[in-house]
Amino acid sequence: MVTPRSIIMQVMQLGKSPLQMLVLIAFLAFLIFPVGVPEWAASLIDTSLGMLTMFLITVALFIYAHPVLAVVYVLVAYELLRRSSKVAGQTAYIQYTPTQQKRDEYMMAMNPPFAVQPAPATLEEEVVQKMAPTIVAEPTPTQYLETSFRPVADDLHHAAAVH
Repeated sequence: MVTPRSIIMQVMQLGKSPLQMLVLIAFLAFLIFPVGVPEWAASLIDTSLGMLTMFLITVALFIYAHPVLAVVYVLVAYELLRRSSKVAGQTAYIQYTPTQQKRDEYMMAMNPPFAVQPAPATLEEEVVQKMAPTIVAEPTPTQYLETSFRPVADDLHHAAAVH
């Protein structure tokens, strides 16, 4: 079970390796402060090869380094991709999704309600209006309508009833 005490103990174990502790401090500084990414580095990071390299570093950190350092690196990689896409001027790979209100407005524009604009009748609706007989009667529990239609039951092929 993960408790706050166990997390604190794991972070304290991170202090056993001074290099990992220094890298963690550098990662946290990158996340907290608005450090700019140089244009030459942004143009390298914002490519497929740059993303593959960041993915391989992430896998290596999860395998060989402390788990806290690897999780913080995932956040650093996300932020690095976001910042480098702004600097490089290329299309950002990480797009923010619109709010639910904007999505609802977009859907309403594509599908207006019938009160505003009645939907045209489809061919199926027109055929049913012309061909289907309409029987108007006051439905009550004791009154049944008589029609010429008689359902036909096929042979059950010795099937048993399911209860």
